Amino acid sequence: MIHPQAIIEPSAKLGNNVTVGPWTYIGENVVIGDDCVIHSHAVIKGPTTIGSGNVIFQYASVGEDCQDKKYAGEPTRLEIGDNNIFREGCTIHRGTIQDESVTIIGSDNLFMAGAHVAHDCVIGSNGIFANNVSLAGHCHVGDWVIMGGMSGAHQFCHIGSHAFVGGGGIVLKDIPPYVMVAGHPAKPFGLNSEGLRRRGFDKDVIAQVKRAYREVYRKGLKVDEAAEVLAPVAETNSEVKAFVDFIVNSSRGIVR
Repeated sequence: MIHPQAIIEPSAKLGNNVTVGPWTYIGENVVIGDDCVIHSHAVIKGPTTIGSGNVIFQYASVGEDCQDKKYAGEPTRLEIGDNNIFREGCTIHRGTIQDESVTIIGSDNLFMAGAHVAHDCVIGSNGIFANNVSLAGHCHVGDWVIMGGMSGAHQFCHIGSHAFVGGGGIVLKDIPPYVMVAGHPAKPFGLNSEGLRRRGFDKDVIAQVKRAYREVYRKGLKVDEAAEVLAPVAETNSEVKAFVDFIVNSSRGIVR
């Protein structure tokens, strides 16, 4: 159902069974997939592609020009997957030509009220971003990441899959997969073992990931030293390999 007081530009394309509330604006070059619900007073600008089953609440701003002062009106993009929820007042910006010209969000994420995703961020799936979480430009966030309320990440930071950021945490360096952090600046406080158990990880796999964590964070090894120790395990364990690959390839350095 399209409310008569919604404004939809002619080039916008809406799929089947899309609901658009009153006083919502959907701009040029916006594509919205089937079964989406756009509540009142939302603003969606393009070029933006939104998959199916997404819900966008009132006063959200999706696909707006970014806040990077170098941005000069280039036709950059925003791509959003399926079944995401964007609560009240979320702000999601398109990319810049200084990166890949696109901001990407996966599927099945929850962005609570006031969450901000800046230009050129790449976000995976099944994440939870609590109230007023703020991701600066060029951040990469893996799958199943949870960020507590009022937490934020500095530009270019990478956050690995299954990581957990405590409320109010300020991320200034990369967070390896499975690691929990908190504080300002954010520091490691252990492994997200409970999250891994809830997601069905085998206990033996969790034990091996714990070993990888200890090599880096309990024994005080340098990254290259820990990677060398963990190499035999990484050859047969994809979860440990993901951990090792992340710390080796980190460009900002990992949280310590």
